[in-house]
Amino acid sequence: MHYARRNEVERLINRLKSFRAVATGFGKRAFVFHGTVTVAAVRLWPRS
Repeated sequence: MHYARRNEVERLINRLKSFRAVATGFGKRAFVFHGTVTVAAVRLWPRS
């Protein structure tokens, strides 16, 4: 059970890294980075 959930999380992180701004860590402030990850997640959500 835990392995399946861990696999989901790892796959999500790898998909988020396909967005350059997320992978390189642009946005030195936490709220900017959080917003970037949120936008990337919203763009990925319909594809799942």
